[in-house]
Amino acid sequence: MKSLRIIYMGTPAFAISPLLQILETKHKVMAVITAPDRKSGRGKKLTPSPIKVFCEEHDLPILQPPNLKDPDLITQLRELAPDVMVVVAFRMLPKEVWSIPPNGTFNLHASLLPKYRGAAPIHWAIINGEQQTGVTTFFINEQIDTGEIIAQKSLSIGLDENTGQLSNRLEKLGATLTVETLDLIATECDNSSPQPNNNQASLAPKLTRENTQLKWDQKGQRIERKVRGLQPFPCAWTMLSNNDQLLYCKIHDVEFIDRKQPLKDGQIFVENQQIMVAVPNGTIHVKRLQLPNKKPMSDKELLNGYSIDAKGSFGNP
Repeated sequence: MKSLRIIYMGTPAFAISPLLQILETKHKVMAVITAPDRKSGRGKKLTPSPIKVFCEEHDLPILQPPNLKDPDLITQLRELAPDVMVVVAFRMLPKEVWSIPPNGTFNLHASLLPKYRGAAPIHWAIINGEQQTGVTTFFINEQIDTGEIIAQKSLSIGLDENTGQLSNRLEKLGATLTVETLDLIATECDNSSPQPNNNQASLAPKLTRENTQLKWDQKGQRIERKVRGLQPFPCAWTMLSNNDQLLYCKIHDVEFIDRKQPLKDGQIFVENQQIMVAVPNGTIHVKRLQLPNKKPMSDKELLNGYSIDAKGSFGNP
């Protein structure tokens, strides 16, 4: 099996394990492309991506182009003469870039394509109550997440698993699949096939303020999955109407209880020092939440210094 010359592209922590496993093979990473440093925190300090930090620790060449269509970048990439490019949790590439390697450019996607094409496949798999998901490697083409599939691996989603926990497992599974895909390409055994053109295809749209808001007129099971699916980031949220105040509130952990209440959807009541919320088919126990400028806390911790009035509710009043 020949050694492949690789250009690797990634930004978040999810992309670290696949890169680390590649470094343990005979394949050669010529350069790593990641996002430019971004301002973050109260001080707006420039912060490197997790992949950049990893590369600096391992003395890997780093490129941080603000414009992927820059002619100088295209020239630089061609001079590096990659056999293949590997993309893990990175932005959309122009054809001028992904068409450079003779063996193509492949992406590691955290779903079983064609299901959950798009920016947030792990989140939406949990929110929608999927029992199984996985990782897919596919060759990049002109459209997002539609290229020919090279290989896939699947796993079951835990009943109480949140996105952070599932992401950690998929990252490890994806690292294995990435190396296996490189070996298939190196031995010319990458028999890719078109994605099924049927009703299995679905989308995983970008998470926004609108689609991360909790709707208390939905069934409790859906609310519970949405909280898990948005945990630990970006986090589900709602508006808390209480004591003549309307506060933005993040919801970190809930439990659905199959016990209906004679209350309006979203109405809050306190039972045994626990914050409960009425929903159409039962009750939601809000176990962990976060008020503005406060740290996340349990409902019991909140109730030690905060009172819920008789008309308190979640949702838009």
